[in-house]
Amino acid sequence: MAEMIPPKERVKREQIPMPEQEPKERIYNFKEVPLGYTQEQAIYEAQRCLQCKNPKCVPGCPAEINIPKFIEKIVEEDFSSAYLEILKTDDLPAMTGRVCPQEEQCQQVCILEKQKKPIAIGRLERFVADWARENNIHGNLPKISKKEQKVAVVGSGPAGLTCAADLAKLGYEVTIFEALHQPGGVLVYGIPEFRLPKSIVEYEVKEIEKLGVKVITDFVVGTTKSVDELTQEFDAIFLANGAGAPRFMNIPGENLNDVYSANEFLTRANLMKAYLFPKYDTPIKIGKKAATIGAGNVAMDSARTALRLGAEKSYIVYRRSRKEVPARAEEVHHAEEEGIIFNFLTLPVKVLGDGKGNVRGMECLKMELGEPDDSGRRRPIPIPGSNFLIEVDMVIDAIGTSANPIVARSATGVEINQWGYFIIDDNTKTTTKEGIFAGGDIVRGSATVISAVGDGKVAARAIIEFLSSGKSLRKRF
Repeated sequence: MAEMIPPKERVKREQIPMPEQEPKERIYNFKEVPLGYTQEQAIYEAQRCLQCKNPKCVPGCPAEINIPKFIEKIVEEDFSSAYLEILKTDDLPAMTGRVCPQEEQCQQVCILEKQKKPIAIGRLERFVADWARENNIHGNLPKISKKEQKVAVVGSGPAGLTCAADLAKLGYEVTIFEALHQPGGVLVYGIPEFRLPKSIVEYEVKEIEKLGVKVITDFVVGTTKSVDELTQEFDAIFLANGAGAPRFMNIPGENLNDVYSANEFLTRANLMKAYLFPKYDTPIKIGKKAATIGAGNVAMDSARTALRLGAEKSYIVYRRSRKEVPARAEEVHHAEEEGIIFNFLTLPVKVLGDGKGNVRGMECLKMELGEPDDSGRRRPIPIPGSNFLIEVDMVIDAIGTSANPIVARSATGVEINQWGYFIIDDNTKTTTKEGIFAGGDIVRGSATVISAVGDGKVAARAIIEFLSSGKSLRKRF
């Protein structure tokens, strides 16, 4: 067992940085950038935790992890117990430990944040999950009697997987319907291998299947079967189908060749393994100078993927300044290290063609910032007459996604708002039709993995309450 460190000594210690691939090496491969803590590094970092009597980090975690307790187990070098502690509320720890914005959640409210050195909670969670996987440690399968009620979950992203796992642990019969050929949702089609290896997604999905969850792929709810039809087979339904429809700027020239939506580009690169061509037969054309429009995490993923696939120069084009960038600071830092070129206060107004249908450049306007808008960020205002050209031969629109209407169209009585997202009671994730619940991006728009996990947990509790009261969708027909 590691030695106990006096509180004064813990406060003095600096946060352990995460070992990473060198930028000059990683831009030529799709291997994971952060390499993970060693046991010694994890213990040292865990020893910094003050084990607060009223920890603010726990309510700051949408996955409801007992953070001090699992960290205490790391200090005791009982990594197995640390893993089992996390699994009590989070069935996707290797994923959330990698892609959750801890700096805006649990770490932001850590008492040591005041000294700008909060506990590296996400890195410790990743360490524990990776150690458990490498040492063949699995969760304790619950010894419970199976219930007769059946629950359908539409979508196998983080919200759907979490809801399904929480229900299965209590004996409910859960079936996940996934439109794509591989479960994981945005975890497999949207996030690149260098941020989240797909083998990890596959592993954690299989762990959830061991709980008794059935996953059916290649099943498009709204086409293969409607939500209305599912109500005749299931007692409750959780809609977690994500926001998978791409958005474009609707400027001249976006119909040219070599203009991608980030959805298509990342799906081809990630889920369809274009980065391993010709081993996988998914070709993807990459320009010498690629411009990604937007500055969220998806934009960073797109620009960094284009660089790895062969672009000589990869640009981020963003209408606000660096201060307003919505992507995680870590992802921006990694992009800068890798040589991504940032064009701030720049608004594309036209994609230029070469007369043969191909991209040869972008016409842009310079911007200035005005007063804050509804997002809290300063509103970008075009500077008249400031038009200029950027020479590019590939454009990726990464300005967000929209709700795909296929599922909603097939759900009678389930209302949507003006943007196509399901209208819910945020406290229960109940839609406007009793017995049907919704969460994740199909409610929030493009949001974080951990917020989707939180939605899945809230929905599971509400579904349990609904079914425990004797109610059922099937009794309505």
